[in-house]
Amino acid sequence: MNETKSFEQKQAELEAIVLKLESGNAPLEEMIALYEQGEALYRECAETLDAYETRLKAFEKEKTE
Repeated sequence: MNETKSFEQKQAELEAIVLKLESGNAPLEEMIALYEQGEALYRECAETLDAYETRLKAFEKEKTE
């Protein structure tokens, strides 16, 4: 089963990862894995926001034409 997470779910997961990394209470290997996971989530969230921004700009352009 391929379940797609919402933007909000990804954002919450990213926030949890950041908090865990900031705490420094994980072994090095786990911190590296968390960092990699966080980077991937960050890219996914950024891509989603970029896509929404493009859509909003298109709506705004249609509105002014």
